[in-house]
Amino acid sequence: MTAAPQPVSGMQTVLGMLSMPKGLRLGVGPTIAAIVLAIIVIASIAAPLYIPHDPLAIDALHRLKGSSEAYLLGTDAYGRDVFSRVMMGGRVSLFIGVGAAMVSVALGLFIGLVSGFFRAADALVMRIMDSLMAIPSILLAIALVALNGPSLWSVISAITIPEIPRVVRLVRSVVLSVREEPYVEAAIALGSSMPKILWQHLMPNTLAPLIVQGTYICASAILVEAILSFLGAGVSTEIPTWGNIMAEGRLYFQIKPMLIFWPGLMLSLCILSINLLGDTARDLLDPRLKKREA
Repeated sequence: MTAAPQPVSGMQTVLGMLSMPKGLRLGVGPTIAAIVLAIIVIASIAAPLYIPHDPLAIDALHRLKGSSEAYLLGTDAYGRDVFSRVMMGGRVSLFIGVGAAMVSVALGLFIGLVSGFFRAADALVMRIMDSLMAIPSILLAIALVALNGPSLWSVISAITIPEIPRVVRLVRSVVLSVREEPYVEAAIALGSSMPKILWQHLMPNTLAPLIVQGTYICASAILVEAILSFLGAGVSTEIPTWGNIMAEGRLYFQIKPMLIFWPGLMLSLCILSINLLGDTARDLLDPRLKKREA
């Protein structure tokens, strides 16, 4: 009769990750970053299930209250529960970060493949990308939001457009080096269609750097959204985001600094965790770094 499997504790899981083979070992820092990011993501997604108050409910009788049993992190200038707003704000901030990263990578991948493989289109495409990169990203984002109005999709578009040229240049550099490989030349000589060559032979070589770049874009998008919201050019103030919460709390910083501290802490932990995991992914996926360690 077989024994029942024993439950695995959180500490055993962490120790198991640290004791993996050397090539797959994350290390203490990245492991902590992965755990912190997982907690933030899960807590933000599941926020509607456990938050004690409506994040939009205004209660003038409980303005700027401190921490209590009813209000874990106190209330803001409108009597809204800060804990509920911070947790719900994470949903929007993470959605903007992931959405901007996915759209930037998808469009940048397509344009970069075309630019790197077709020499006739390369000059025109890269001049357009250089023109976009010459414009400061924050100013371009503010201009786009001002033209389209404060909305979730306006902010994602404003963050995505400045990031596309960086992805295009990355993909193009990879394609320029890979297209001279013998197996690509053999595929061309055998009459393979261009979509097949791009999809089967060139695109797989771009996935590793794109994963790393995508993590940086996600972290940058979350930060840019907070900057835009802090400047009053982000999403509507009715939608709680970490940036909006800090923007509203700055007026009361001297009497209640915690209005900025809590969303700022969540923002910092989230961006730090994503960047640290991005650096780890780069180390694991870059074969040149593996050769140096060997």
